[in-house]
Amino acid sequence: MREEPGKFLRRLFEAAVGAAAAADCLPRRLPRPAGRTLVVGAGKAAAAMASALEERWPGELSGLVVTRYGHGLPCRRIEVVEAAHPVPDAAGRAAAGRILSEVERLGEGDLALVLISGGGSALLALPLPGITLEDKQAVNRALLKSGAGIAEMNCVRKHLSAVKGGRLAAAAWPARVLALIISDVPGDDPAVVASGPTVADPTSCGDALAILDKYRIEAPPAVRRLLESGEGETPKPGDPRLARSEARVVATAHGALRAAARAARAAGVRPLILGDAIEGEAREVAKALAGMAKSCARHGAPARPPCVLLSGGETTVTVRGGGRGGRNAEFLLALALALDGAPGIHAIACDTDGIDGTEDNAGALLGDDTLARARAIGLDAAARLADNDGYGFFAALGDLVVTGPTRTNVNDFRAILIL
Repeated sequence: MREEPGKFLRRLFEAAVGAAAAADCLPRRLPRPAGRTLVVGAGKAAAAMASALEERWPGELSGLVVTRYGHGLPCRRIEVVEAAHPVPDAAGRAAAGRILSEVERLGEGDLALVLISGGGSALLALPLPGITLEDKQAVNRALLKSGAGIAEMNCVRKHLSAVKGGRLAAAAWPARVLALIISDVPGDDPAVVASGPTVADPTSCGDALAILDKYRIEAPPAVRRLLESGEGETPKPGDPRLARSEARVVATAHGALRAAARAARAAGVRPLILGDAIEGEAREVAKALAGMAKSCARHGAPARPPCVLLSGGETTVTVRGGGRGGRNAEFLLALALALDGAPGIHAIACDTDGIDGTEDNAGALLGDDTLARARAIGLDAAARLADNDGYGFFAALGDLVVTGPTRTNVNDFRAILIL
């Protein structure tokens, strides 16, 4: 490999993001026009998906999608609204209300195209009667800090929402509903992406309560009353209102990893895809992958250098400190400590949406000299990790990866290069 390690790793990340671009993956999965076509949707990729749809759709269409602030694009026929993520706001609530009203007007001969991508859970925020937006915000903030997995968080969200957990498709009955999904969740289950607004929900209010109790979350009284009463129950598999609803996953983390693997192979570097659904605490995942990277360097197993270990999925961070940083910065800082300057090992970890948690970076780069450079300027890596300050650590070194919004989202991308 003739390329500088950091540039090579950036190029792999760009290949992964490119493979999930809406303009490339969406047109191949479009249906034929039938009756009135209404386009609705939510997520970080919603505007890009709407734009790609407009370019390829041969008939009339109209609609509304909601995306994160800063992730919008101008569209001619589909209105794009921006709202807050990861904690919902009034703009997301208003957009969700309008979307629900629109689908309720559809008839049997009409088609609802629902554009779904990661982030839709927060962006499509319409509380059930009896709870307020402030109640949902409080629960959301607590879940984000708790270390709960994405499926657990979305189970709770579904049972507090007027549109998630299949309720949007139920409201569209008897129209045909087709969800086109860019998946950001391990396993690519359509019921989990954006909390499955068009997909039957096998979980229950009891499951949602158990998750709140597991993470010792003090939910607002109105939330607990709703869940304990069962009034937040969602449409279940077999519900006749979902009989005309279909979901198609158009882009996945595995596809992104395969694109990165092709780019690595073309550069003469052996790729090894470890998995697209790796979950767990970012620090623990980092320790495990550090051990694997060291084994490659010392023993040529599970791959001989030059090689790159590729993985995706969504780690979690249990927030205990007051620093800045998303799960990718946390992963890399823990990886740096676990590798302890092992020569010839470099890494990148970024969120494919371009935003690591709530920060302005996608992630960061790690070199075999990272800890030495940090010590030279008085940075204590262990102390920064204890304070959940991965962002501050890599910002001080000038090693943040800043892309701006990519307008897609197939979750985290990690690559560890062993030379």
